[in-house]
Amino acid sequence: MAGESMNPKVDAYIEKAKPFAQPILEHLRKLMHKGCPDVEEAIKWSMPFFVYKGAILANMAAFKEHCSFGFWGKEIAAVLAEAGVVSGEGMGTLGRIASVKDLPSDKQMLGWIRQAASFVDDGTYTSPMAGRNKVVKAPKAQVEMGPEFAAALKKNKGAAKVFEAFSPSCKREYIEWIADAKREETRDKRIAQAVEWIAEGKQRNWKYQNC
Repeated sequence: MAGESMNPKVDAYIEKAKPFAQPILEHLRKLMHKGCPDVEEAIKWSMPFFVYKGAILANMAAFKEHCSFGFWGKEIAAVLAEAGVVSGEGMGTLGRIASVKDLPSDKQMLGWIRQAASFVDDGTYTSPMAGRNKVVKAPKAQVEMGPEFAAALKKNKGAAKVFEAFSPSCKREYIEWIADAKREETRDKRIAQAVEWIAEGKQRNWKYQNC
């Protein structure tokens, strides 16, 4: 972890936490800096927060018998909800954390952290605290699968079977990615890449999910 990105106030928060909580907080902190090297630390509402390019990526907190960790941003919240990891117990995304063993694997956590940061980079991050007066973009019209993509899937039975088992949102990500291609050459390359990834069971954003 880069020294300049460490906040002494977060050091103090961890030092004051219960002994059981300290290794949990340190581990979460380490993951945040590994997954997003440019993340900055801050204390907000008396808790440690991780901020990237002015947007809150996550926060953590320690209580008497458990810790909490929560991702911020409506987009990453949707990803986590679809993955079935959002807990309704306690504050935060992952429920009550009593030990490091209660956390998802480092691989999963790093993937989610990187994906959360990617939403900020792409300009699609929406704060969960966005007010009702915030201008909301009109939803995109549903894009239909192009005949070229459909034909490519039909030729690869394995990919077609995997694609059929994908959730609607996973299917939509591939369809929109291909439809967004401006040139026929680009579209064909994306179709070939998509079929290859799908045959391997990979979702469109697998690089963020599995890193």
